[in-house]
Amino acid sequence: MRVLGVDPGLTRCGVGVVEGMPGRQCTLVAYYVVYTDPADDLPMRLLHLDRSLSDLVAEHRPESVAVERVFSQHNVRTVMGTAQASGIAVLAGARAGLPVQTYTPSEVKAAVTGSGQADKAQITAMVTRLLRLPEPPRPADAADALALAICHIWRGGTRSKLAAAADRARRGGVR
Repeated sequence: MRVLGVDPGLTRCGVGVVEGMPGRQCTLVAYYVVYTDPADDLPMRLLHLDRSLSDLVAEHRPESVAVERVFSQHNVRTVMGTAQASGIAVLAGARAGLPVQTYTPSEVKAAVTGSGQADKAQITAMVTRLLRLPEPPRPADAADALALAICHIWRGGTRSKLAAAADRARRGGVR
């Protein structure tokens, strides 16, 4: 399974592409950070992000997209930009006809490090180890995007099966 992970951000948006199977070693395909200039108007920044993510989806042909779910932050301006970038990432996957799954930061941390309370350094160290990289991916946005992709590979299949079973049960019976 090939997954494109997105750590959304309006100024820096991390993107990581990973291949793997649940319970198996994952392999790095590529990682990027898409930058937008804070001095540019918001519509142009969002357009740049949309084009960049759409190009990466077309180039790497993932089977699914994993995006970090926006959570409440103290700085409303920061959370708004993150939410807008998240929407662009979800749209890029949906436009390509791909399943898109969102994960909370705690879910990603727990999947990759074993602790939902891990810090950025621990996530980067584990991503480096899990993907057998010679050096840590930089900046941290790239490591976070790779962690999202790993999380989806390891947990997404189970999550999808549970959702499908629940949907079948709602429609009138388990098959």
